Amino acid sequence: YLLKEQFRLIFQLKGKEAITALDDWCSWAKRCRIPAFVDLCKHILNHRESIVATLTHGLSNALVESTNTKLRLITRKAYGFRSTDNLIALCLLDRGGYCPPLPGRKAA
Repeated sequence: YLLKEQFRLIFQLKGKEAITALDDWCSWAKRCRIPAFVDLCKHILNHRESIVATLTHGLSNALVESTNTKLRLITRKAYGFRSTDNLIALCLLDRGGYCPPLPGRKAA
């Protein structure tokens, strides 16, 4: 339990402090002999450069992944549309932030 919670705390830290905590956590995970944590540590070491870049700069591709998922969902909903223009309009309406006034309602 403590290993899991310590791992979660690493991503709340920034910069060198986070990198040091990650290295300490990996050495701790290697010694614990729990196969899942040992495997996770191996994966972390294989992708260490990318993880360190994320910890250093605080950047993530989560927003892009979220947008891609939403667009796939919209595409699935728009299966019966007759043209791609309708699909594009629905994507822009959902993800573009446009909020047209509805008929019969006063604009706020």
